[in-house]
Amino acid sequence: MKITVIGRKCTPRDSFKEHAEKKLTKIDRFFGDEASAKVTATVEKTSQTVEITVNNDGLIFRAQAKAENMNEALDNCVDLLIRQIRKNKTKLEKRLRSGAFDDYQGLEDEEPEFRLVRTKSIPIKPQSIDEAILQMNMLGHQFYMFRNSANDSVAVVYRREDGGYGLIEPEEAE
Repeated sequence: MKITVIGRKCTPRDSFKEHAEKKLTKIDRFFGDEASAKVTATVEKTSQTVEITVNNDGLIFRAQAKAENMNEALDNCVDLLIRQIRKNKTKLEKRLRSGAFDDYQGLEDEEPEFRLVRTKSIPIKPQSIDEAILQMNMLGHQFYMFRNSANDSVAVVYRREDGGYGLIEPEEAE
């Protein structure tokens, strides 16, 4: 696994980088050599935050933890990732075997009338609705855009306030 350690408002020490590499060997066994992990450490006034994003063949795992000490936040973050992977183990095994993430296209969205603060390109892969909801939950997001494998259209799943999920699909304008 390729590991990149980045600091925001700080420069991570070598001891932290070594600790991160050691801790990430726990999740390395789930992925293999093709996976890449990005560890971002942020120092704030009263706490320190560590965010880990693991990318493996288009499948993204993300966890974030906050603590007084950077190593403690890293430990909590790795534990969260392991919990995510174990919780979704059977669904992930099915998905990784089906090869649903082999082909994808990037999509970039810009809106010139408004003040755009961030642009993000994401891979759009054919997925079932259940797979898209699983990916959204693993990322910890409120919504997730994907290409619906049932009808080959771009769609969005989102988390509703009542605890359920919603689906937005385009229709042709008349």
